[in-house]
Amino acid sequence: MQTGAEQTLIDPLKRIRELVHKHTDQKAQNLASNINMETLYVIHAGMDGKKAPGVDGVNKEDYSKGVMDKLEDLILRLKRGSYKPQDSRRVYIDKPGSTKKRPLGISCYEDKLVEKNVAQLLEIVYEPKFKAFSYGFRPGRSCHQAIKKIMKEIQSYSHRINYVVEADIRSFFDAINHDWMIEFLKHDIADAKFIDIIRKQLEAGIMENGKHLEKEQGTTQGGSASAILANVYLHYVLDSWFEREVQKGKYKGEAYLTRYCDDFVGCFQYKEDAERFYAQLGLRMARFGLGVAEEKTRILHFGRYASAHRKRDGQGKPETFSFLGFTFYCTMSRKGNFCVKVKSDRKKVSSKLKKLTIWLKDNRHRMKPHQLIAKLNRSLTGYYGYYAVSDNMRNMQKFRHRVIGLLYKWLNRRSHRRSFTWERFHELLKRVPIVSPRLKHNLYESVN
Repeated sequence: MQTGAEQTLIDPLKRIRELVHKHTDQKAQNLASNINMETLYVIHAGMDGKKAPGVDGVNKEDYSKGVMDKLEDLILRLKRGSYKPQDSRRVYIDKPGSTKKRPLGISCYEDKLVEKNVAQLLEIVYEPKFKAFSYGFRPGRSCHQAIKKIMKEIQSYSHRINYVVEADIRSFFDAINHDWMIEFLKHDIADAKFIDIIRKQLEAGIMENGKHLEKEQGTTQGGSASAILANVYLHYVLDSWFEREVQKGKYKGEAYLTRYCDDFVGCFQYKEDAERFYAQLGLRMARFGLGVAEEKTRILHFGRYASAHRKRDGQGKPETFSFLGFTFYCTMSRKGNFCVKVKSDRKKVSSKLKKLTIWLKDNRHRMKPHQLIAKLNRSLTGYYGYYAVSDNMRNMQKFRHRVIGLLYKWLNRRSHRRSFTWERFHELLKRVPIVSPRLKHNLYESVN
């Protein structure tokens, strides 16, 4: 196949998308037949060759040698039902705002191709079914849209929000029940062969420190299909239940949910509704093998009247809550109107500064100052790209100032003698400046 063969991906996916959308009241069929030579080759062609290999050590370059024969053999095994994913290689990465590490699974190259194809087909089936208040890992949706939604619901005059339930699911990806996952998939998909492929992916083992570990529950974070499978699970466990039982059920007042993968926030008009949801949430989660982290789940008085009510009761300022790396707080605008604003979560800021401290300490001898600053700027640019939002720019400038202080400290610890005075250091920054934050996300564009 030639490079232009990437166009071949459009036809089979377009056909199955049209069939699924045409028969929304029916279960999707013949999905496995769309895991074929054409789709797998195009997925292979678009893979990042720099990605880390799995336990077999095979990367894109290796697989490209005789790729058509390898894909033909893979398709044959998929059709016969003899395809079995290899163990994923477990690695650990830093967890933002925590001293804990997040486990990730790196699949073997061939398994990555199948996972990607499965994820594409699941997206076609489930995108029309997912709720509007679900934002995580969906096309055209982002963290900042979820943040805007919460701000709008709380501060808009058209809503009457007085209480917030801040919730956390304990070790969600590790706790997903495979049997329930398959039941949810069967509710919408009639292709037994396709579901069997997913079951095999769910049950694939883990290789950690040279030891094989069985996986009786959970889905491996890092796999192409893990995010959408997580969304399918919570679509039935949480989203559909919330819409049916809370928004359209016997609850007294207004109620809204915003979910980004396994992070979610509930907004309520009445305290009794918030308390009812809080009580039912744990029972609902437990039914499907999940648990609520009670130490991170709470009800707080938050909204237009929270400040006056708490002051009346001698409770001080309204509490704050965190979601997606930001702290939400109640305040007043310059014109004296109530509004909700966000700022960088302190734990996230502290975690980032600790990582930068370690990095500067480890690299101050290996790089020249201008090289150190160049790499530091790339890290800061990514950080600003997420946190440079409305009303958080002052905090961004403070963060930059603290980073400059860290840089000065560790440049001066490269030897027993001070390398820089402040004057020399500022001369360096004139030649190689530390990148400054610029507003990236206007959170008020869609807020009335």
